[in-house]
Amino acid sequence: MALIDVVAFENTAQDFVWKFPSTRLRWGSQLVVKPGQVAFFVYRGTIREEVREGTITLDTHNLPFLTTLTSVPFGMDSPFQAEVWFVNLVSKLDNLWGTRRPIQLEDPRYGVVVPVRAYGQYGFRITDARRFLESLVGAGTGFSAGQVVEYFTGVVLQAVNVHLARALTTLRISVVEASLHLEEIAAQCSAAIDEEMGQFGASVVNFYFHSVNVPEDDPSFRRLKELKEKTAELNMLGRDIYQYDRSIDVLKTAAANEGNPAVQAGLGLGAGLGLGRGMASQLDALTPRLPAQPPLLPVATQYFLAVDGNASGPHGLEQVLRLLRERRITVETLVWHEGLPAWKAVREIPPLAEGGMPPIPGGPPPLP
Repeated sequence: MALIDVVAFENTAQDFVWKFPSTRLRWGSQLVVKPGQVAFFVYRGTIREEVREGTITLDTHNLPFLTTLTSVPFGMDSPFQAEVWFVNLVSKLDNLWGTRRPIQLEDPRYGVVVPVRAYGQYGFRITDARRFLESLVGAGTGFSAGQVVEYFTGVVLQAVNVHLARALTTLRISVVEASLHLEEIAAQCSAAIDEEMGQFGASVVNFYFHSVNVPEDDPSFRRLKELKEKTAELNMLGRDIYQYDRSIDVLKTAAANEGNPAVQAGLGLGAGLGLGRGMASQLDALTPRLPAQPPLLPVATQYFLAVDGNASGPHGLEQVLRLLRERRITVETLVWHEGLPAWKAVREIPPLAEGGMPPIPGGPPPLP
């Protein structure tokens, strides 16, 4: 086999790791490491030297470890045995990922187990070339971009399977509302994925969820929607009960005050039997007037949004305005709250329309 005068890697985006094909190297040969590359000398399975960008001569001055490899009985033209590996420090940013099969998750809010699918995109970059080489390369000759992407996509999917459920539970988000919280879910999953990739000398870049969904024809999903609708009804009923309970508390507090026994009798009869205005006024005339009680606190309006064909909510005013600002919903999104006879567009609800996106400069005024 001929001796090598120049050791170099004509890298492309198709190769992350490449092994120079010859192991018979000549003293005085040139090693060329291009920008975005790192070269490693491997002797008997151990990395002995790391060379960054530049051109060096293979001699003991530049590579002191060569003195331990062999004597030089035939002068500077004698060969020595060593492997040269190149690592390409490129970033791969456009990798798509998707669950291969549904993940069985228990909805954190409603307790129904549903099959969840998730899709998205991620990128990665090599941050520790030595660790990357030691972790991923065995006895092979290199790793193509496709092989590295396939490997890291597996790391991403494994992390999503574990941390998607944890993110939903931590954030107290129902599966049917996940599309409104993709950023928060991605942030939690991304931290876990980055930790996993760090073991291989890489880091995740721009991890996104494009979608988190459940097949609408799945029986468990239909059950989940039914529970969500019933919960919304109970929430509205609960506000009425709360107002009633507050009224009872006011009466009990007043009855506990020191005063004429007729006061307590009048309060008990008026509250328990629902006496008419005439009887109430007579009692009022016979007894001292009670200290004025403050009015009940107003109950904030709760909104329900139509998202991906599902009713999402209830949401407070500030949360809906935040979704508008973040453009997760638009002024055309349908909204409903207690007292509305039917769903309306956000722009038709005054408190919400005021928080919509500002008009484009120079554009026409809003339609009447």
